[in-house]
Amino acid sequence: MNPTTITTSASRTTNASINMLDGNFVSKLCLNQNHGSKFMHHQSLELSWVKRNGSWRDLVCRSTPKPIRSVKRVGEFKVRAFTEEQEALVVKSWNSMKKNAGELGLKFFLRIFEIAPSATKLFSFLRDLDIPLEQNPKLKPHAMTVFVMTCESAIQLRKAGKVTVKESNLKDLGATHFKYGVADEHFEVTKYALLETIKEAVPEMWSPEMRNAWGEAYDQLAAAIKSEMK
Repeated sequence: MNPTTITTSASRTTNASINMLDGNFVSKLCLNQNHGSKFMHHQSLELSWVKRNGSWRDLVCRSTPKPIRSVKRVGEFKVRAFTEEQEALVVKSWNSMKKNAGELGLKFFLRIFEIAPSATKLFSFLRDLDIPLEQNPKLKPHAMTVFVMTCESAIQLRKAGKVTVKESNLKDLGATHFKYGVADEHFEVTKYALLETIKEAVPEMWSPEMRNAWGEAYDQLAAAIKSEMK
């Protein structure tokens, strides 16, 4: 059974429960987090139903073989799933875009800097240069790498049952984002720029459902990176 990703953020303690689409009900779930820095606002746990006596009875976490028996909500509590329909929308649009990944990656980053000009300070190769951003020889290859990584992470999300990245790992990505002072607002700007870039790239395919699919995939990638920002 495909895992369900639970994302939490700490602020206050309240009660919570999960009512699953397959009829399973969890009245209590205990998610404890230990934040090492102020940037670690989110933590994701991958949970799966396992069979006992022929029925899906136990909810378990990948990090422990023991069934989860109690639940406690700490702040915001979300149950996230990337559906087969969302996967199909992401795959279809990426197949159309990937041949132009270089140009789209550059548009993606230029849109980020248009919305948040100060974000250029996060990139050492963009500092103290008088040439236009689009003429910087290092920007396009970097932008393409990030754009492809983000899109391919979305493609693999349902199949892998978790966030995966190629040619890097989440721990390194988290450490790099932490080192350069990436904050929550930067993730939000990046999400908006990504969705607008994809919308312009595949206007004939674009729909609210596709926007939700790419938005969900990005949110899970961002949450995974934030969890490693230390």
